[in-house]
Amino acid sequence: MTETPHSTAPTIGVFDSGFGGLTVLAALIPKLPRARFAFIGDTARLPYGSKSRRTIARYAVESAQFLVREQGAEFLVIACNTASALALDAIQDAVPVPVLGVIEPGATAARAASKTGDVLVIATDATVQSHAYKAACAAQNLRALEKACPLLVPFVEEGWTSHPVTDEVIRIYLNELATQAATDGLNPDALVLGCTHYPLLRPLIERAVPAGMNVIDSAESTAATAAGMFNGRAKPKHAINDNQPTEIHCFATDSVEKFERLGSRFLGRPVGKVQLVDLGG
Repeated sequence: MTETPHSTAPTIGVFDSGFGGLTVLAALIPKLPRARFAFIGDTARLPYGSKSRRTIARYAVESAQFLVREQGAEFLVIACNTASALALDAIQDAVPVPVLGVIEPGATAARAASKTGDVLVIATDATVQSHAYKAACAAQNLRALEKACPLLVPFVEEGWTSHPVTDEVIRIYLNELATQAATDGLNPDALVLGCTHYPLLRPLIERAVPAGMNVIDSAESTAATAAGMFNGRAKPKHAINDNQPTEIHCFATDSVEKFERLGSRFLGRPVGKVQLVDLGG
């Protein structure tokens, strides 16, 4: 167990089943540069996508409670598409602070970007099977076509973010998606990146999409929404001090060395010393 911090800066907790959610943290930092960030990756129990909804909710709630009870988080960002899709309600019920997932902001950004009302979503198998993006887009009066792209996460974790093989696989996935969209009579003009690993592939994806198609980075959308909520409705207990430097504290439930090695790639800066925590079975 870890001690509750005594920093005067407001603490924003960020949770992911692994370390892909560090792309959300990377997007948050410029928008709230004087905050204290506590990030936990539940690396001992990933992948969440192969678990039941009930198990995912239990795991996610344990991480959320760690951030609130032990790190003093006043606001939580669930930087995990699977947990956002399957456990957001459970997390909101379990902690007394505002909670934001990554799916609704992505759908909202797609609504703002789309003129045709038709959008594409690429994500992992678990997120696609949940149809969470389809439902969130429907709530925004958008028609969404989702596609699972299971090869992209391992490519990112291998560091193949500009590899010709990755480029070719992206083009294959997007061509299949375009063919399906045409078959379904859709005219999409926006593509939502529905996985927190995918921002690292954005340059390749933007080169592969048709001219005029907007690529929606759900990490950026989530960070913008979180900053607005935190500065407005969240009513933090601590005011942000302009002289307060950004604090980043990372925790993992396993594979600390891997987290430290790969995490800086996702965060865009060194993650520092990652602390191992035990959240139970």
